Amino acid sequence: MAGSRPHNLYRRSDREGSMARGSPRRPPAAAHKEPHPLALPPADHALHELTALSRTLFGTPDESEILRLAMDHITAAGPYSAEAGYLEADGDLVPSPRNRQDHALTVDRRVRELAGQDGPVAVPGRPRGQALGLRGLERLHGYLVVTSRSQPTEAERSLLAALVLHTAAALSVAVAHRRRREDALELHRLREERAALQRQLIALVAELTYQRAVHARMADVAASGDAEEAVTHALHGLTGLPALVEDRFGRLRSWAGPDRPDPYPEPDPVRQDELLHAVAREAGPARIKGRLIALVRPHGEVLGMLALVDPQGEADEHTVLALEQAATSLAPELAHLRNLAEVELRLHRELADDLLAGTDETSAYARSEAVGHDLHRSHYIVVVQWSDRTADDSFAQIVGRVASAVGMRSLLTRRSDHVVLLADDRPPARALYEALTLETGAPSGSIGVSAPCDSPDDIPQRYQEAQRALEVRRHSRKPYGMTFFDELGLYRILGPGNDFRELEAFVHEWLGQLIGYDARNNSAMAETLARYFDCGGNYDETAASLAIHRSTLRYRLQRIREISGNDLANVEDRLNLQVATRVWKIVLGGSG
Repeated sequence: MAGSRPHNLYRRSDREGSMARGSPRRPPAAAHKEPHPLALPPADHALHELTALSRTLFGTPDESEILRLAMDHITAAGPYSAEAGYLEADGDLVPSPRNRQDHALTVDRRVRELAGQDGPVAVPGRPRGQALGLRGLERLHGYLVVTSRSQPTEAERSLLAALVLHTAAALSVAVAHRRRREDALELHRLREERAALQRQLIALVAELTYQRAVHARMADVAASGDAEEAVTHALHGLTGLPALVEDRFGRLRSWAGPDRPDPYPEPDPVRQDELLHAVAREAGPARIKGRLIALVRPHGEVLGMLALVDPQGEADEHTVLALEQAATSLAPELAHLRNLAEVELRLHRELADDLLAGTDETSAYARSEAVGHDLHRSHYIVVVQWSDRTADDSFAQIVGRVASAVGMRSLLTRRSDHVVLLADDRPPARALYEALTLETGAPSGSIGVSAPCDSPDDIPQRYQEAQRALEVRRHSRKPYGMTFFDELGLYRILGPGNDFRELEAFVHEWLGQLIGYDARNNSAMAETLARYFDCGGNYDETAASLAIHRSTLRYRLQRIREISGNDLANVEDRLNLQVATRVWKIVLGGSG
């Protein structure tokens, strides 16, 4: 039955025992003594029983209990039996648990067919079945299905009708009480909801008032000119916490409030990059080591950071709001400074071009200091090429911005088909490629990275190494991704531009039998041989790297000799097999 049901539907009360015995609960003794029921004539006795039942019905708040009492006392009205009872709930008739199950379907169907009217009901094995509606003033409350063992008298019919009327009236009272309780609960809920909404409204008004005040203060700051100093002093005044601005390298630019460190700690490039990455991963300001930090990045590029010193964790949502507004106000000023820095970009490119072509060391160091780049650190040459992007200024700016975002400090220039970065640290593995893939929306890029360079004089040679790593990546089975020159191994001496068909033929000549055997048997003979050479022929290291037993390795090497027809003890065969496995793994990507 869908929808809600009458409360405590068909719950038996503690009155059930006495009612089941056919005697309704008597009210307390009155001032005058009533006659004993057994001393009354039958008709008067039945009327007396009905009167007592009526008092009990009207004193019962539960609808299911009222129906049960009425069904228990049908016999008091005459030769009747209560066969079934129903209560209305959400437009449906809910059968009483007391209904007999052997004819429930027949009786249920007939009662529903009556559609609220009284009418005969065929109860299997029972004579004279009748469904009597329990009607209130506005609605039907349910049904009583009654059978009669004999033809009732007029008085007995009147008593039954009176019992039905009293039951219906009692149900009306119980329903009205229940509805009042439900209405009271609903009214209470609505009042609580209104109070909560009022509290939210008050909080929202206070929040909006604070937001307007912060916004107006920051607007005044933006118009004042000296934005960094003005922003930090305004933020300190709004929050009561020390406020500071650092550039993206961790150097202090402005401080407002007490407890300024003196001297200010010298930044650690590695820790600063880790800090920026940690803050960038958060949706808003991040709490790190007693500071609440917001990045200033108007167009995705980190220009600096604004922070509140809050070691006790006192900052609330209003403090966070003020910090965010201050960072927003500071962004245009730092962006302007960044635009001025674009003027220096040309100088950086000219320096990078000269370093790639070769220039004297003294001049290189002097010019790098002039443009703010530390050339004394070890550098890596990074060559970036995207197959569907022209290496123009726009793409160069993307590469520079992404490199900065992943923590690379570099000089940047470009060539006709690629962009070159002179990075002062080893690029993080895959990070640059993945970030550029996300920025460009295409994974069709190749990146080559040189070995480390400790002197400006070595930069031209390292540039060639980066180009060689790029060429190896572009002509490999997996042409897109990042390749480091110092990870090429054997291919360092092969050089770019070789005919890869010859390399494939060489690999096929020496490893073709093993590769074919692996393909047919889903084995790993070629990989086992390659790992054996990688481990310098050491059985224990090879077995450990393959996670197999030493005896299993010995068996595989014997099978390799048998399948390939080559002798691992022969120096020339061993050399050719080792070269073939290296080319197979590095150049051909370990493919069949």
